[in-house]
Amino acid sequence: MSHELIALLMFSLLMLMLMTGQRVFGAIGFIAAIFSLCLWGDGGAEMPFNASIALLNWYPLLTLPLFIFMGYILSESGIANDMYKMLHVWMGSLPGGLAIGTVVLMVAISAMNGLSVAGMAIGSSIALPEMLRRGYDKRMVTGVIQAGSSLGIMVPPSIVLVLYGMIARQPVSQLWLAGVLPGLLLAALFIVYIVVRCWLQPELGPVLSAEERNVGRSEKLRLLRAGLLPLVIIFSVTGLFMLGVTSLVESSAVGASAALLAAWAKGRLTRKMLRDTLHLTLSVSCMFMWIILAAMCFGAVFDGLGAVHAIARLFLDEWGLSPWGVLIMMQVSYIIMGMFLDDTAMLVIVAPLYIPLIISLGFNPVWYGVLYTVTCQIAYMTPPFGYNLFLMKAMAPKEVTLVDIYSSIVPFVAIMVVGLAIIMAFPQIALYLPTAYFQ
Repeated sequence: MSHELIALLMFSLLMLMLMTGQRVFGAIGFIAAIFSLCLWGDGGAEMPFNASIALLNWYPLLTLPLFIFMGYILSESGIANDMYKMLHVWMGSLPGGLAIGTVVLMVAISAMNGLSVAGMAIGSSIALPEMLRRGYDKRMVTGVIQAGSSLGIMVPPSIVLVLYGMIARQPVSQLWLAGVLPGLLLAALFIVYIVVRCWLQPELGPVLSAEERNVGRSEKLRLLRAGLLPLVIIFSVTGLFMLGVTSLVESSAVGASAALLAAWAKGRLTRKMLRDTLHLTLSVSCMFMWIILAAMCFGAVFDGLGAVHAIARLFLDEWGLSPWGVLIMMQVSYIIMGMFLDDTAMLVIVAPLYIPLIISLGFNPVWYGVLYTVTCQIAYMTPPFGYNLFLMKAMAPKEVTLVDIYSSIVPFVAIMVVGLAIIMAFPQIALYLPTAYFQ
């Protein structure tokens, strides 16, 4: 059997196992181990061992549990709630103001957490009931929360970009900086859409009543001080890092410490909250560690088969695609896979194939990491198995149906596709900050 057919068989069996509901790391690791033993005998057993040693020697891996811990501390202690109260008072007088404030809140949560799940949970528990109670259109509300929470995997400290950096062997610091402007671009496009839509149809996002807007200046300033605390924590992470005061790992430690101190200063650092936060942090960190370990072994087997060269011959020689045609086809394949798989599974399956090909075609792998992340955001919100769709259904009240949730994401997915096209057409949007900072 040729190496191309073996690679195709590996890919097909992996997809089959994932579709049966097996755990991602179990399916990936099992396929990699079986094929390495069948192809290279006893020597194949060294591949997972070497992968684990390479993983444990990768110093930036320490950032993963620290950033996850920071995000859960901020969400479990209610600090993110304080920020929404501030946005509620300061922006409620605008048509669609609460929806605009929700997008701003999601950007802040993204900069504190790096996971889309945290933004979805906070948005659904805090922003969703408030906007529905004030007469906001339920489709507008659910679409805003789903789209806004997807920014969690783009804005630093993005956990998805950390995983991409580990698997693609790219510097996480450059990936984070590359995600800043594209993340803000998408947030700005969401806000522009909300403003225009609510200007044309004010009933979709009515302004707050006069009583609710009539808040004293002292109360507004108090809420402003409470709401600005998360911004201080964000600066402690990304600001100090960009100023060169702290390294990547030091930034994660500073962020975790700042979040812990903020929760203590507000009197919310209880034993139960800390226990729940540590449990969640350990659970998510271990899950990512197992997935990365399995991914590295899977990638080593793929590389040993020469699958990268086979894919390159297929795209360039047999199909005659241009480099940009290959790039567009890759993004389409991500969107299709994202309808059935999560972002980590997609990355593990195709990264060993796509990233070396991207580099050989002359594209910047840091820029490509941003394109991959934006495509993951789109995949999170596309039927039939978009993760954000089901999370929203689980958290939304009964009057919000699955049809409402599916229809709510249509304009925001269209906006993301436009944003993806802009970033592809103008790579400097992603590469300006890394180039300026690391030159």
